[in-house]
Amino acid sequence: MSDAIKHECGIALLRLKKPLTFYKEKYGSAFYGIQKMYLLMEKQHNRGQDGAGFASIKFDVEPGERYISRVRSNKAQPIQDIFAQINDRINEELAQHPEYQDNVALQKEHLPYIGELFLGHVRYGTFGKNSLESVHPFLRQNNWMHRNLIVAGNFNMTNVTELFNSLVELGQHPKEMADTVTVMEKIGHFLDDEVTDLYQECKNNGLSKREASPVIAEKLDIAKILKRASRGWDGGYAMAGLLGHGDAFVFRDPAGIRPAYFYEDDEIVVVASERPVIQTVFNVAFEKVQELQPGHALIVKKNGRLTQEEIITPTVKKACSFERIYFSRGSDAEIYQERKELGKLILPAVLEAIEDDTDNTVFSYIPNTAETSFYGMVEAANDFLNHRKNQFILDNRKTLTKEKLEQILSVKIRTEKIAIKDAKLRTFITEDSSRDDLVAHVYDVTYGVIQPEDNLVIIDDSIVRGTTLKMSILKMMDRLNPKKIVVVSSAPQIRYPDCYGIDMAKLEGLVAFQAALALLKERKLYHIVEEVYAKCKAQENYKDHEVVNYVTEIYKPFTDQEISDKIAVLLTSEDINAEVKIIFQTVDNLHKACPKNLGDWYFTGDYPTPGGNRVVNKAFMNFYEGKDARAY
Repeated sequence: MSDAIKHECGIALLRLKKPLTFYKEKYGSAFYGIQKMYLLMEKQHNRGQDGAGFASIKFDVEPGERYISRVRSNKAQPIQDIFAQINDRINEELAQHPEYQDNVALQKEHLPYIGELFLGHVRYGTFGKNSLESVHPFLRQNNWMHRNLIVAGNFNMTNVTELFNSLVELGQHPKEMADTVTVMEKIGHFLDDEVTDLYQECKNNGLSKREASPVIAEKLDIAKILKRASRGWDGGYAMAGLLGHGDAFVFRDPAGIRPAYFYEDDEIVVVASERPVIQTVFNVAFEKVQELQPGHALIVKKNGRLTQEEIITPTVKKACSFERIYFSRGSDAEIYQERKELGKLILPAVLEAIEDDTDNTVFSYIPNTAETSFYGMVEAANDFLNHRKNQFILDNRKTLTKEKLEQILSVKIRTEKIAIKDAKLRTFITEDSSRDDLVAHVYDVTYGVIQPEDNLVIIDDSIVRGTTLKMSILKMMDRLNPKKIVVVSSAPQIRYPDCYGIDMAKLEGLVAFQAALALLKERKLYHIVEEVYAKCKAQENYKDHEVVNYVTEIYKPFTDQEISDKIAVLLTSEDINAEVKIIFQTVDNLHKACPKNLGDWYFTGDYPTPGGNRVVNKAFMNFYEGKDARAY
């Protein structure tokens, strides 16, 4: 993606179902869980580089022994940093106590981070500060083992203020209005209630407090707690939680917006945000890794029993399509094919733009995430060329000479690696002119492969703000002196903000919105902006389910092509000599390519939760009123 956007987060939960001695005997180390957690997190580092955190729980420890360990980092390479801290601490203990080296019981008793239950998180900070306090997992501590709660997740709530106020109504005093803290405290409140009720039941049955503890652990109803806690939640989420005594859960939103996958065998239960992560780390087949169903929680009791229980009635599944286009790694078998299909489906529009002149066209891509779509586009281009060759041969078979046939068959689709992404360039000087000059050099180009009569087709996976295209890519491409530059987005036009975890919170930052405004001004239709503002303002105090997304009316007067053409004008500076054309994927083709991930609200305005409509209207009002603020 040429426009860098922060997005998503990654979770990893691992439960070891056998005693630690089993992993020592089979795999050579009682640190098996820690090693696998490092891999699970490292294989998801694409999902978050602002911070990383790790937590572990030891089972069945004696009172007075530490059973929860946690480490977090917001350093430049946070995953490496937290595991360096873990390794240093363990190696220090082993050096001081050589008797621990091959004694699993002593290791479990004395070494931190070793245990049976683990939770990891990699973070992109889409909202709030990137302080260490913002890094997951979050910990809610209590002297009662069952009331200790560790939470980490990939989520964003649209109604944090409402949820915060509900905690205040419950008599709590939350330390901050952040969705992670709010969600954790909500779960914690009902966890406390459940523990209290079970303790009273045990007391009525004549059990002492110490005798009651294992009974409470066994009878704790995680599904019931989550059902009570999640009333009123509006957002996209895949959140994981550990309880101090050993229960664990992963809970997914009812529209399936955020992803979660799991695998179980007789040794482990593992959950991650991406399927190939589990496949790679544990060497398991594609079909063995299951998707956690929307509105359901995967619950692992301390005794190892795994269930998947419905917490909230699932709605229409609107899994995030950006996961398939860009966010998730393309090593997933389905995602790889879907990205290729996105490239194939957009070729007809490309052929129209180059007037079918593949002989004088070079195909390339924006590295590195658009590479798979590029392969799909080139495959489709080769099919087109082969069809053209076949037809020529059939039409001229009676007069065709050997030389002419060889000439026809030698024609190939021309592909080159044109754009080369340099290492990150830091902006040391604050003046806009200096910053712009640095942005212009984010990419370099390959010289000597473009002729003056050539079209240059270059595919990107999406165009959000268009800043890098305007300031860098188009200028660099123009230095090659092509006749025409065709920029292809394998995703549709991004017209609306996201509020479920992607850092696209402001309308005015979206180049498609800028293009629509420009067209409204040109055609003397700008009164529509005032009308939309009035409609949004009138709904300001409506309940979320009553709110309508009126921002769609900004785009209604124009065809997709008109907006695409205006985007091309906005992104083409006066010093560019080549003709510039920008092509976007259609929403219909997106759904054909990615049939299991139909979430498309950033393209269509069709938000999967009521809070989405409130957020988009608020984002529009912020734009209209000149407020530089987030809408949620």
